[in-house]
Amino acid sequence: MRLRRGQKPTRRLAHVWNEANCTACGACIIACTATNAPEMMHREEKGWNSLASNIRRIESANAQGRPTMLLNQCQHCEDAPCVHTCPFGAVYYNDDGLVAIDERLCIGCSYCVAACPYNVRWMHPDNGLPKKCMGQACLDLVAANQQPACVQACPANARDFGDLNDPNSSVTQTLRRLPNRVLLEKAGTKPKYFIVESAS
Repeated sequence: MRLRRGQKPTRRLAHVWNEANCTACGACIIACTATNAPEMMHREEKGWNSLASNIRRIESANAQGRPTMLLNQCQHCEDAPCVHTCPFGAVYYNDDGLVAIDERLCIGCSYCVAACPYNVRWMHPDNGLPKKCMGQACLDLVAANQQPACVQACPANARDFGDLNDPNSSVTQTLRRLPNRVLLEKAGTKPKYFIVESAS
């Protein structure tokens, strides 16, 4: 359901990625595409030079020249620029606090793509509509009290998803216990994609 202006979400669902546990196997990326956009399984997202997916793999090097990797995706911001920018009300918060897209209202103007400071949306080459985490298939999994496809597929327990409002949820306990960060904190978007930091 769509949140009304000023209404608080029932839950504050959030993603956690543990970069210390991640083995860079790519299982989450493949699972995301296979679940939410199976027609793209053998097609590249040209802007990212990788498999079209709602999870973006970014490879670089640290100050010491060692290779590093970041798995990035929709942050489900609590003050999301894409929600404010969409002129048609197609981008909205659902009652779990997740940022969602109503494709019936979307005309493919790509304002939301340009507004996202995390650069994690892509345009579907067939229908010209923006795609992002979470796809409808993953939203259906969550509605059925299951974990998103990426969490289910991870063989290293590097991913988790749960309610920040629940003090007993695994994500809340992990974030309380381990050092973590969010991306572009100074942007003021209040992201709900948390990265558990590697010790190295």
